[in-house]
Amino acid sequence: MNAVRFVSCLFLFCVLFSSSGYSRNVSSRPAVVNIGAIFTFESTIGRAAKIAIQEAVKDVNANSSILHGTELKIHMRNSNCSGFLGLVEGLKFTENDVIAVIGPQSSVVAHIISHVANELQVPLLSFAATDPTLNSLQFPFFVRTTQSDFYQMVAISEVVDHYGWKQVTAIFIDNDYGRNGVSALGDRLAERRCRISYKVGIPPDSGFNRGDITDILVKVALMESRVVIVHVYPDMGFKIFSMANHLEMMGNGWVWIATDWLSSVLDSASPLPSETMDSVQGVLVLRQHTPDSDRKRAFSSRWHKLTGGSLGLHSYGLYAYDSVWLIAHALDAFFNQGGIISFSNDSRLPSGEGSSLHLEAISIFDDGKLLLNNILQSDFVGLTGRIKFGIDRSLILPAYDVINVIGTGYRRIGYWSNYSGLSIMPPETLYTKPPNRSSSNQNLYNAIWPGDTLLTPRGWAFANNGKQLRIGVPIRVSFREFVSQVQGTDTFKGFCIDVFTAAVSLLPYPVQYQFVPFGDGKENPSYTELVNKITTGFFDAAVGDIAIVTKRTKVLDFTQPYVASGLVVVAPFRKLNSGAWAFLRPFSARMWIVTACFFLVVGLVVWILEHRINDDFRGPPRRQIITVLWFSLSTLFFAHRENTMSTLARFVLLIWLFVVLIINSSYTASLTSIFTVQQLSSPIKGIESLKESNEPIGYQVGSFAEYYLREEVGISKSRLVALGSPEAYAKALQLGPEKGGVAAIVDELPYVELFLSRQCTFRIVGQEFTKSGWGFAFPRDSPLALDMSTAILALSENGDLQRIHDKWLTQSTCSSETSELESDRLHLKSFWGLFLICGLACFISLLIHFCQITRKLYQATPAESPSAGQGSSRSGRLHRLLSLMDEKAGQEKSAVKRRKLERSLSENDRDCELGRNPMRKETERMAGTTST
Repeated sequence: MNAVRFVSCLFLFCVLFSSSGYSRNVSSRPAVVNIGAIFTFESTIGRAAKIAIQEAVKDVNANSSILHGTELKIHMRNSNCSGFLGLVEGLKFTENDVIAVIGPQSSVVAHIISHVANELQVPLLSFAATDPTLNSLQFPFFVRTTQSDFYQMVAISEVVDHYGWKQVTAIFIDNDYGRNGVSALGDRLAERRCRISYKVGIPPDSGFNRGDITDILVKVALMESRVVIVHVYPDMGFKIFSMANHLEMMGNGWVWIATDWLSSVLDSASPLPSETMDSVQGVLVLRQHTPDSDRKRAFSSRWHKLTGGSLGLHSYGLYAYDSVWLIAHALDAFFNQGGIISFSNDSRLPSGEGSSLHLEAISIFDDGKLLLNNILQSDFVGLTGRIKFGIDRSLILPAYDVINVIGTGYRRIGYWSNYSGLSIMPPETLYTKPPNRSSSNQNLYNAIWPGDTLLTPRGWAFANNGKQLRIGVPIRVSFREFVSQVQGTDTFKGFCIDVFTAAVSLLPYPVQYQFVPFGDGKENPSYTELVNKITTGFFDAAVGDIAIVTKRTKVLDFTQPYVASGLVVVAPFRKLNSGAWAFLRPFSARMWIVTACFFLVVGLVVWILEHRINDDFRGPPRRQIITVLWFSLSTLFFAHRENTMSTLARFVLLIWLFVVLIINSSYTASLTSIFTVQQLSSPIKGIESLKESNEPIGYQVGSFAEYYLREEVGISKSRLVALGSPEAYAKALQLGPEKGGVAAIVDELPYVELFLSRQCTFRIVGQEFTKSGWGFAFPRDSPLALDMSTAILALSENGDLQRIHDKWLTQSTCSSETSELESDRLHLKSFWGLFLICGLACFISLLIHFCQITRKLYQATPAESPSAGQGSSRSGRLHRLLSLMDEKAGQEKSAVKRRKLERSLSENDRDCELGRNPMRKETERMAGTTST
């Protein structure tokens, strides 16, 4: 397609101009530089752009500091909103040696001329072509000097999301401008979980009449969405609004959002005729934001004098003015860099000899890339604010005004900027602050909507096409209290049905629906298949006992849960009699063993710490063993008669008595419960014990419990048994796994509560191991789901939900309903912290005690004889250690004295033999005295 367009351009050019080939060079600072401008002169944008461009050229030429004597000469061409005429008029610029073209105004024309600009290397500066796809690498010589529709669609999507609307209808002009703009809108809405539910294109030709518009609007009125985006040209846009007003589509409940085509008309031709203004009352409109400045106010005053007030100045006129100055600044930089305005023939074109096409007439701007780079690197302040291009070649800091058409004019209700989103403060005041995109910071003033109301429209209504909502309802064969079909009719009854109808009655609008049965009536249907029917569009919603689980929420929207639910385990039980050994039941076997061991350990530790200093802990071995055992057991009743004298022993005893107090209290409470409350026992303790066993497990047909047990818990499918009724539950549990039944049943709590209200031989064991609820299912992003959730909350607050529950699910009294399952025994895991503290206290006390003994041992040990063997030294030291631990405190000093005297006597004996000690007798006398 691009090749065809280019070839057509060449042929048209050669037909129009049949001059010989040439090559032209102009000095680096020529006296005159030619630039072109192409747009539709008689359009809303064109009328203002023409004056703005002419005034900009005058201002540039009058300013000697910008081009230093070089004069800009403008050549204007009228494209007349036609791609073909735009191409023809654009090719005429080659006879004027233009170095840049301002325009085109139309995105359609821009797509065509951009191919020629790429080949001739002449920059196109469009002040009004807003098609987002024109920014692609396909058109390197296209420069957009206004904001892209990409940002306008981002702004619209944020407005839609701000008001909580989820679906919109898009009416667009079916060309590059309209299609690509709406495509960008769809992408931006999808990012916010919104969507275009219906879009319709209008042919751009003038043959589209009011009857055709009526047909389109009738289809729009039949849709669910009441938010309509209009992205067309002004003439078509006013026809649409006029016909919508005639069809009463501009009243309460409707939302109309127009792109900036409407704001351009309002700015340039305000006030509009009263009939036209009446047709757009309450419409939200976007307008490209241009900050206030002294230059802008001065130019506006000058504009009013030029036009006599007959033509208003809109943002596109301001961008057209700044486009001329952009070329001037880029040219000045171009000349400063040594750029030369020169043109040369395209060597790729064949010679025109013998042909009337004269292809050699086409010439290329040699330094076009240099000028383009200077345009993209420009940075100055114009009437529209700062002119600078970002990495994506778009103007930086895009922003829009959000205006609301009311009365004979409009008022601004806020701003949108790519920097901080929606706000009621001008964007330029927010650029100095950190960006804040939090939902609490997104604000707009109140708007007056169609129908002259301040109440924000809901944004949707039930499709007005005579179609009722098809609501799928499961045909249950068990637990029919929740939902059941009235035999022989298409009506349903039950707890879930009553909740749904009560919630619908609270909605502020009527809902037309019909219940469609789902299932064969022989067994409970698969609820997964039921909700999948919603995703395929077979059902518009589903009502019943539908569990809200993660897998389903990924493809559906659910209402607020109206019943708390979760999976529980049901198992048979047996009564426990007290018996002769009931006093052992409060503690588990391991708890009994560890407690007994600690009694002995604590007694032994206290004996070690007290043995040397306390006569109560001394005596014959038999007596000491009895003392240790008696002391340990007597602490259980705090009746120990032995006094502790050691600080370490008192510390250990204090910790131990605290542990004994806790154990004693816990044992007493548990034993009291055993003797006063009837105890029930089950071999199944919960989902974990079921998982560890290999016994079969029952579940309800159609329930998500099967999937959960297989995929989440990891139980083999071969162990799962499908059961279809409460009677089947009871029979399978009574038979047990040995006789072909099941060990337990896993089901949702509401079913189990209803089952146990009639079956007193089964109980819930363990805790509820999942948390969920039941809700009504709707398609993704359905607005009805939100309203129904609000209605369910209202039912809960006013008590109606509980009354409906009591009506259908009141449980009968069970003869053993006061029975409780066997309380868990007191296990070691509940007391290991206490035992750890006590053990640490014993260990630390013993460590300190042995350190003290060891220190005394080394102080009292005499110097070893050098001739003594290593083995005898070690055995002697161990013997002295044990002796020191066993002897009573206070005797060690006399023992030390005795050892010193013995050593002295042995030395005197040796001295006597050598005749060196005449005092031996005196020494012996003194030793005898000391020993007595």
